[in-house]
Amino acid sequence: MIPLTIFPDFRKDLNILTSNLFTDNFDVLIANTDTLDFLKTVPDRKINLVVTSPPYNIGKVYEKKLKLQDYLNWQFEVIKECHRILVDGGSLCWEVGNYIESGEVFPLDIYFYNMIKQLSDFKLRNRIIWYFEHGLHSKKRLSGRYETILWFTKGDNYTFNLDLIRVPQKYPGKRNYKGENKGAPSCNPLGKNPSDVWKVLEEDWNKLIWDIPNVKANHPEKTIHPAQFPIELVERLVLALTNENDIVLDPFMGVGSTIVASILHNRRAIGIDKEKIYVDIAIERINSAISGVLKRRYLGTPKYEPSGREKVAQVPLEWLNDIGGQK
Repeated sequence: MIPLTIFPDFRKDLNILTSNLFTDNFDVLIANTDTLDFLKTVPDRKINLVVTSPPYNIGKVYEKKLKLQDYLNWQFEVIKECHRILVDGGSLCWEVGNYIESGEVFPLDIYFYNMIKQLSDFKLRNRIIWYFEHGLHSKKRLSGRYETILWFTKGDNYTFNLDLIRVPQKYPGKRNYKGENKGAPSCNPLGKNPSDVWKVLEEDWNKLIWDIPNVKANHPEKTIHPAQFPIELVERLVLALTNENDIVLDPFMGVGSTIVASILHNRRAIGIDKEKIYVDIAIERINSAISGVLKRRYLGTPKYEPSGREKVAQVPLEWLNDIGGQK
């Protein structure tokens, strides 16, 4: 079952290197360069997990907006390199949202699925929905409140540490009602498998709808990055899909959430980003994590729910007056 805090014995004597070329003598390797340039220096079958949230081509400050097909062509070149450097049995986790053009929504996971499946030994294991409650409010369509993680494996013999990501049983007291185990508890004491069958938003991330707050203004991890990845989202992938001392790579590192999630669980990590301002913040966050002072939301922390007594949770008096005055 997912621990509520980081493992207390994670390594702190890490060899942190900065280099725009791959080198083998590292615990953390940070590259401030174009991701394709760096990936081409990585040997074949070297990486155990590639996990990232790439630019969505929506005109953020760190990206130049391209025509959709040009953007997808560029992304496919990156994914082909990631495929080459993944070990047999390694995993690729590509977290994407929507591309918007003239008010029309283009769900990127559909495009990426068709693209990734061109690499024949990539097999989709799950399409995980990351649901969050807060974000921009749309005026001409329903507000978007989820993004998608496509989890592919390179082949069939892959790492999947189910016990580390089990979730609490809904009815732990259930018992077998027949057979040789009649009367004995029927549930796994470590928790249940996060099923890949779900009803929309019914049971949070227990049904592969992961209700993890996105990194907005009041989130403890917030930096200047406009599209920041929550550490605990990556932690679940790192725990499930790698083992200690495996190598995790993020080709669009941003401010280093993937790197932090990896080192907290004794994985080696590589992060690449072309923006020096984000690389500097990532290195600062890595050092803060190692020294135990990084502000973050701990894995398994319950989501805040208002009690109704908070002023912001109460209906404004102006609304009540307006409603009361209507005939």
